[in-house]
Amino acid sequence: MKISSRFRSVAAAVIAAAGISFAGSAHADSGTISFSIYKAAFFVGGSGGEGTLTFHGRSYPISVGGISGGLAFGASKTYFHGAVRNIRRARDVTGVYGAAGGGGAVGKGAQMIVMTNDKGAQLELSGKQVGLQVNADLSGFAITMK
Repeated sequence: MKISSRFRSVAAAVIAAAGISFAGSAHADSGTISFSIYKAAFFVGGSGGEGTLTFHGRSYPISVGGISGGLAFGASKTYFHGAVRNIRRARDVTGVYGAAGGGGAVGKGAQMIVMTNDKGAQLELSGKQVGLQVNADLSGFAITMK
């Protein structure tokens, strides 16, 4: 009977662990986000902007700011919109996001980016960039709730 009770204990632990992981992911939800961000750079750059998170039918104002470093020069404004995934509450979207990327704009350009913060929130953004800017840099930004 010792083997049988050990087997039952291990099986119960595995089922409990699986249930916890499924329950955690089952409650995660998604929303939409849109914001505009101004960026200026000469090797080191800065960016800032604002926008809106829509989650469970409510709109939340957000602020966006960040820095970048690498081969970058120029100035631009980018309008981003997309989905926020794997969030349980609106505040989960706040935090620092980072990405390595490249892009450029002379007049108008397009960008697509996917980033994740330390809470597991994932941004899937597409955007239109206006301005004169060339970049192949490491960049990041932080989102805060207003």
